[in-house]
Amino acid sequence: MGFSSLLRRSFSVWSGTVVDMGNKDGELRVFMVAGEVSGDSIASRLMASLKKLSPLPIRFSGVGGPRMSKEGLESLFPMEDISVMGMWELLPHLNKFRVRLKETIEGAILFRPHVVVTVDSKGFSFRLLKQLRARYGWQESNGPLHFHYVAPSFWAWKGGEARLKGLANFVDHILCILPNEEAVCKLNGLDATFVGHPVLEDIVEFNLGKQASPHDLKIEGNSEDFRRKYALSPGAAVISLLPGSRLQEVIRMLSIFSHAFDQLKDSIPELITVIHVASNQHVENYIDGVMHKWPVPAILIPGGHQHLKYDAFSASTIALCTSGTVAMELQLARLPCVVAYRAHILTEWYIQYKAKIPYISLPNILTDSAIIPEALFQACTPTNLASLLMKLMHNKRLQEEQIVAAENVIKLLFPSERIINLEEQVEWKFPNFTPSMIASSTILSHVKS
Repeated sequence: MGFSSLLRRSFSVWSGTVVDMGNKDGELRVFMVAGEVSGDSIASRLMASLKKLSPLPIRFSGVGGPRMSKEGLESLFPMEDISVMGMWELLPHLNKFRVRLKETIEGAILFRPHVVVTVDSKGFSFRLLKQLRARYGWQESNGPLHFHYVAPSFWAWKGGEARLKGLANFVDHILCILPNEEAVCKLNGLDATFVGHPVLEDIVEFNLGKQASPHDLKIEGNSEDFRRKYALSPGAAVISLLPGSRLQEVIRMLSIFSHAFDQLKDSIPELITVIHVASNQHVENYIDGVMHKWPVPAILIPGGHQHLKYDAFSASTIALCTSGTVAMELQLARLPCVVAYRAHILTEWYIQYKAKIPYISLPNILTDSAIIPEALFQACTPTNLASLLMKLMHNKRLQEEQIVAAENVIKLLFPSERIINLEEQVEWKFPNFTPSMIASSTILSHVKS
């Protein structure tokens, strides 16, 4: 019996679950909110998995991007309106942020959801969940269950664990993407489940049907197809560039990256940049508008084209990226990279003051080593980036060290123990055990206390 069939059969006899809540209305209503491109991807996959597993028809409402729209969400307003990075960067948008928060709360109340799922964007998400819980007040027993997907990075900040304690007042369950988070959440009074890192979902599109083995946790794109498609010469030196997903960070980072490549163009013959554009209309418009000033030949890869993205990775020697989820995609592709990050000077000061770990990229955090070069804050200059890229481009040993480390990083993100525990009960091919499928089964089977 397959995973989906087993769950459907189980739900039919379980009482008090989310499915049982929906049974009373003949449908399951799920209100979802994502404020980032990465959140839109996570939420859309969760929506698809919920539709596969639920024995009831599902209706969605909330806030999201193009990928969530494809799964049936009509967003209350453009997701970009709440996609703001940093504390000081938020100030000019504070009034719009408050208006959109109020609209989201009212939209949720009118929708009468059985479940509310917020994805990352903790500044907006936690305010929403907290105010929703307050609005229900004495009716809390009839209110929706609150799930938050992607635990706040408490492990990165001084006093981070202490902040978890208050979340239990308005969050019913945390869906964790890192292996150490579930236990810490539970120690602080939060229901939590480790579902695996969302980037593992990409593997399904390339390794569909294979058994869930750590040896499969890799994506090999087609370098020859990519080079042929864009008529690249055999001697072309390709560097993938991932400038970010939020407009503020793309404006800031792309200027620095442009000057870095201007310094590189005379040192690397036939240099080509492949610029990966996030699925954010504001970002797409901005990049289109500045490409006429780009110092070297460039190929733009639009967001949402997964196969083309990994083909580009395969054709690249190295990559340069703004810190974020993309660093994990490069790990899947085994593409060596340099990670860069800049923010408002006051945001940078706050991060340096409050952070308790020396790294910003998740691969370095998980391995507790500087295996991936990081150019952060004042060190993120065109000259420094050009130097780091030149060193990585011409040093095969450094490239190989990153490739070997990536294998171990990806294994850490895979919830293998959960699959081993289920191995005797169900067919455990990987598509059944993506993070979104585990997250969906956790939501649908949650018992309301």
